[in-house]
Amino acid sequence: MGRAVASTGKVAALDLGEVRTGVAISDAGRTLARPVEIVPSGEIEAYLRMLAAEEGVAEVVVGVPKTMNGVVGFQARRVLSRIDALEDTLPGIRFVRWDERLTTRIAAATKGRRGGKKGERRLDHLAAAGMLQEYLDGEAGGSS
Repeated sequence: MGRAVASTGKVAALDLGEVRTGVAISDAGRTLARPVEIVPSGEIEAYLRMLAAEEGVAEVVVGVPKTMNGVVGFQARRVLSRIDALEDTLPGIRFVRWDERLTTRIAAATKGRRGGKKGERRLDHLAAAGMLQEYLDGEAGGSS
């Protein structure tokens, strides 16, 4: 769409899942990403409203899980549909669709091996932070 780029305000990122969503947020200078928390996916609209009001978030980067070949498959279509719905209900926030093919793997490598399902459940916000940092680094370099 022809939405203008938000150049002020913090940027948030979502690793949007069916059950849970990892959330990260930038600093005010839009240079450093930090993981925030994992939110139930059904509560993400209200959570984004809160981030916009309390943290000044004007832009949200959302990971789109394309296949390794870059194809938009079933899961990516589901995420794109959810982004469209969020855009309709949160018109004051700019949404950026971000290719997140390797983000969860990078988060797992960064976190290190802890083993077990419990450790795996805690990667969502780290994946969101990695994705957001990539976006912020690209924005600082003048590319998007």
